[in-house]
Amino acid sequence: MKLLKKVMIKTFPVLTGYLVLGMGFGILMIKNEFGILAIVAMSLFIYAGSMQYVGITLLTAGAGVFQTALTTLMVNARHLFYGISMVEKYRETGIYKPYLIFALTDETYSLVCNEEKGEDSKTYFFLVSLCNHFYWVAGSLIGGVLGNMITFDTTGIEFSMTALFLTVFVEQWLGTKQHFPALSGLSCSVLCLFLFGKDKFLIPTMVLITVSLLINRKKYGELTKE
Repeated sequence: MKLLKKVMIKTFPVLTGYLVLGMGFGILMIKNEFGILAIVAMSLFIYAGSMQYVGITLLTAGAGVFQTALTTLMVNARHLFYGISMVEKYRETGIYKPYLIFALTDETYSLVCNEEKGEDSKTYFFLVSLCNHFYWVAGSLIGGVLGNMITFDTTGIEFSMTALFLTVFVEQWLGTKQHFPALSGLSCSVLCLFLFGKDKFLIPTMVLITVSLLINRKKYGELTKE
């Protein structure tokens, strides 16, 4: 009970964010003529906030399997690095491991990466992951229900994920003296938007950002140590 209380306190900020963002996703799904079952299924089995928003566009545009797979890889490429850094922490998590790998979102990672391993670690990791997953599914379901019940203009609601990433950008900018990652992301996005247009710039942007960070990883790593 003590551990559950700790988890609830730790995940409360995630609850507030996931409910709002999940509701936005659910409402958008309804407005694009998808049903409650599809909303819950996407949030339960895909469970990738930003990619689910992008997924609505891909589904409505009739995107192919290859384009969808490549877009998903690029949008969620950061999780490759999350996973590598969590190998040791998740090594002895037993039956929980497959679910912990699946449920490692940005917010869950931030809550578990700094937790010291102890007797209750694997249970703590599991409960944090499960609670955050539940919050997202609940928010999506509520959004779907509201979308069916209330008629209102949803123009601009898809900006909710953009607003979230803008917040992350500002926090990263203010929290460190080294602005290379932020500037790299911004400049690569603007360049690709100019070269490829608004409908085709996402994948080239993610590729260019990844290459830029890999090329400069040694130099940037030395700067962050100073």
